[in-house]
Amino acid sequence: MFSVRKFGAYISRLRKKADMTQSVLGDKLNVTRQAVSRYETGESFPDISILILIAEIFEVSIDDLINAGNPTKTEAILLQSETELPAEIFKENKLTEDIINIASLLKPSLLDKIAKGFEKHGLDLSKFISLTEYLRDETVIKTLENTSFDKLDKNMLANFMPFLDDDSKKNIFAKIIDGELDYTYLELLTPYLDPYYIGSQIEAAIIEGAFDNEDLKPEHRWK
Repeated sequence: MFSVRKFGAYISRLRKKADMTQSVLGDKLNVTRQAVSRYETGESFPDISILILIAEIFEVSIDDLINAGNPTKTEAILLQSETELPAEIFKENKLTEDIINIASLLKPSLLDKIAKGFEKHGLDLSKFISLTEYLRDETVIKTLENTSFDKLDKNMLANFMPFLDDDSKKNIFAKIIDGELDYTYLELLTPYLDPYYIGSQIEAAIIEGAFDNEDLKPEHRWK
């Protein structure tokens, strides 16, 4: 498992061995001294362009830099990736565990590609949920739109809700009205949608016979 602290300690050792201050290294990397300090203490992780410069400055390979943090095979690949991801990583048994461990170190654009890989390779959506906080909102929305709702349980939807826009929330509400999702999912939506909108839609659904008013919780019933 990758340790950003071990990685940072290695950078610190390289710098000291070269008799270089954090300020001097920062100048060479075109970052601040404070940024170098955060790298060395493990508070942050440099992106691939900075990694390349560090490798050149200290005459080591990028693999040497990454491996100093004791990564798994998948973590090492992800930490060095900027564009395409090899298909084989999506066959790894501990893929989600590895991704979650280093998610905070990866760019949202790379995580977007990982999300697309989950979808393309038919991986279990429940494993994807843990990554929502690191993904761009539009990626979360697109993933939910492409999800088979018969595989969507309440815990999954509860994790998605804070990242969805109004249109996506109304789309889910419409699926409840149409019977694609159970009416009990209403409790997840009510904090996020206008009460008048919910009330008017439920009223129309009850009149049309889509809902039985008595089956709904008291707060959702049409008065």
